[in-house]
Amino acid sequence: MRTGGIVGVEEAASGSASIPLGDGEAVDSRVLDGGELAVVNAAPFDIDAYARRLAWVYLSRVVAGPCAALSALIESVGVVEAARAVRECELPESLRGPTEQRRETDSAARDLELMERIGGRVVTPDDPEWPAWRLLGLTQLDPSRDRDGAVPLVLWVRGPRSLLESSERALAVVGARCSSGYGNQVTGEIVGDLAAKGWTIVSGAAFGIDGMAHRAALAVGGPTIAVLACGVDRPYPAQHDRLLAEIAETGLVVSEYPPGTTAHKHQFLARNRLVAALADGVLVVEAGLRSGARNTVKWARRLGRPALAVPGPVTSAASVGCHRMIREGEALLVTRAEEIIDEAGPLRLSLPGSTTAPTDPNESLSDDESLVYATLPAIGSRSPRELAEQSGLPLPAVRAALPALELAELVGVGEGGWYRKATARRHLEGK
Repeated sequence: MRTGGIVGVEEAASGSASIPLGDGEAVDSRVLDGGELAVVNAAPFDIDAYARRLAWVYLSRVVAGPCAALSALIESVGVVEAARAVRECELPESLRGPTEQRRETDSAARDLELMERIGGRVVTPDDPEWPAWRLLGLTQLDPSRDRDGAVPLVLWVRGPRSLLESSERALAVVGARCSSGYGNQVTGEIVGDLAAKGWTIVSGAAFGIDGMAHRAALAVGGPTIAVLACGVDRPYPAQHDRLLAEIAETGLVVSEYPPGTTAHKHQFLARNRLVAALADGVLVVEAGLRSGARNTVKWARRLGRPALAVPGPVTSAASVGCHRMIREGEALLVTRAEEIIDEAGPLRLSLPGSTTAPTDPNESLSDDESLVYATLPAIGSRSPRELAEQSGLPLPAVRAALPALELAELVGVGEGGWYRKATARRHLEGK
């Protein structure tokens, strides 16, 4: 079997190679002169799927991070045609600048081979493992307001777990890099309890609270996801090399940046949106007045995720940021795992007037009603149109669900829009 013109093949090294197709599949191949690909001694495989995978990988390296304009082009013409347009510079003005520096560098085949060598993989929107539901909120953000808010083109992953399954019930834990003994103790206790209950802990593998959160999850055999602002083959910080290796053995190390990418300041701010997006909520344990953890809270609020904060001693500078977020309504005060599950956990709502909680939340609410309620923030209110944008439901469906939730005494409406009622918590688990 022979085919030519596949995106990225012309840059592959001549000679035999193993082509990783995703989901652990590969075929033996040989790259011939002229950029043609010969497949030898292998069962038939989907050339179109491989071409799409190469196109995703090529574009990921070209823009090296979120790019709303490129995401829009892919949505419009498809990933293979978008890759061709980028390579040949047949682009709208909004994409010429972001793609100019690296559009002539096509190392997609080598990138896939490198990931295979280090035991990793690339996860694209074509793959069953892609966490589409988690990333849905990013598609609703305004690119003019949130320049780094676009959905990642691909996710580079190391680790044995499914990214989709691991993020189904997850909490992001962030905080001060120079954490105190108090902060480390609180993080260890809360994360240990959550991880023991099957929650995945998501963080950024930084010093301080991030590292403590990962270690606490690993200590009880719980799943944890480290989201990096560099390539997954470049441990950052370097002192966390062993920690990241341990996470990769039992959990997941994830990045939207291609292998070999070094960390830069702006990439950490973009990375924070993925930390928030891959979780049901964001917990801050210790944060100074100018802590970067507040940036992750900002993303959580824009994605409709609950933001939670642990208070500290009133004399501690390490907790000033947490206290400010609590005081200004940016985050809800929590002190233990049970309170976090109440706010960020799945709905377990009983029928109005019942005294016992149903085993299935769908026994009390329809799918649309559950989704609308979950989209409402723990603090603040939303208009029906905002709820439609953040939940992905049609506006009429949202407007139909809200009165039902109001009749169930779960939500109320005021001048600022619809909000969760305090009495709703008494319905949780039949209380």
